[in-house]
Amino acid sequence: MSARRAQARRRYAVIMAGGSGTRFWPHSRRLHPKQFLSIDGSGHTLLQATARRLRGIVLPSQVIVVAPAEHAPLVRHQLTALPRANLLVEPAARGTAACLALAAAHIAQRDPTAAMAVFPADHTVAPVTQFRRCVTRAFEIAEAEDCLVTIGVPPRSPETGYGYIELGAPLRASVPRVDWAARFVEKPDRARAEQFVDSGRHLWNSGMFFWRVAVLRDGLRRHAPAVARVMEAFEERSRAAAATARRLYRRLPGESIDVALMERAERVAVVGATFDWNDVGSWAALATLWGTDAEGNARRGSAVLVDCRDTIAYGATRLVAVLGGQDLVVIDSPDAVLVCPRSRAQEVRRVVEALGRGRHRRLL
Repeated sequence: MSARRAQARRRYAVIMAGGSGTRFWPHSRRLHPKQFLSIDGSGHTLLQATARRLRGIVLPSQVIVVAPAEHAPLVRHQLTALPRANLLVEPAARGTAACLALAAAHIAQRDPTAAMAVFPADHTVAPVTQFRRCVTRAFEIAEAEDCLVTIGVPPRSPETGYGYIELGAPLRASVPRVDWAARFVEKPDRARAEQFVDSGRHLWNSGMFFWRVAVLRDGLRRHAPAVARVMEAFEERSRAAAATARRLYRRLPGESIDVALMERAERVAVVGATFDWNDVGSWAALATLWGTDAEGNARRGSAVLVDCRDTIAYGATRLVAVLGGQDLVVIDSPDAVLVCPRSRAQEVRRVVEALGRGRHRRLL
C-alpha cells in the first residue's frame, strides 16, 4: 500500500446534516429543511453538493453523516451511495458539540489513530479545486501538530451574522497560509465587524474543523467533560454502554463545538481559505449565488421585476411580479408566500415562530 493510500485510509469526513433552516421558510420546513433543498443553481441539493466535493479527499467509505431521526430517510434518498453504517442518528438535538462527539466515537471504534474533518451540510464553496487544497492542508496540520484546526475565510464585508477568528503567530508561510488562532469572537456588532475587516487580522469562522480523534477527546476532557463522557461511552462496544451513552447525550445542554471547545482550547490553527465560501444563511445570500442584474436584482423561476433595485424574487410555482420594489425578498412556494425587506431576511425565523403559536402549524 502506498503512503498516500495509507494516509487516506486514516482520514474521515463528517457531514453535519441537522438543523431546521428556519430562515429559508417557506421552502425549508421542519421535515424538509434547507440542507435538502436545491437552491444554489447547481442542480444538486446542498447536502449532495457537500458530499460531492469530498471526492478525492477521503474514501467514499469514510464519509459519515450525522442527522436527526426525522431526516434520516431524506439523507438515504439523496445520498444513495452512503454505506448504511455511515449514517448516524442523533439521540436528540443537542448542538454540534454532542453531534461531533457521537461521530468521533464511531470513527475511533474503526481506527483510534484516525483524523476527521467536519463540514456543515448547507454551505457552498467554489472553486472545488481550491477547497480540496485547503482541506488537505488542514488535515496535514492536524496530523503533524496534534492540534485543532479550522478554516478561516477572508471577510468580504463587515458581516454581523458570522463568527470571527483573530489570527496570532504564523505557523506556516505557505499557500494556503496557516496561523495560530489568537481568539474567537462570536457575531460582533457592526462597528466591531468593520474594525475586524479593516485590521486584516480577522477571518470569518467557516465552521469546518479538523483534528485527530484522540486530540478531540483530550480537548473535550479538559474543556467539556460531560461531552467527553458521552464520547467515551459511545466508544465502548456493548449494549449497556450504548444505552448509557444515549441517556447521557439527552441530558447534555445544547452547545456548539465553538463554545464548548474551540474558543477555550490553547492550540488552534487556522488555514486561510483560498476559495469563495457562503453559509447560505438566508434568502439574501442567494444574490451572490444566483448573480444579479445591473440594478442588483436576483431572480429564479418565473419572476418579472419592473423598476426594482436590490430585490430577490423566486417564482417557484407561479409568476411572481414585483413593481417598484427596493431591498425586497419575494419567495413563492406551493402553499405560502414570503415578502420581507432584504435587510431583514435573517429574521424570517420570527415568521416561523409566529406560525408555531397560531393556527398555521401545518406550514412549519
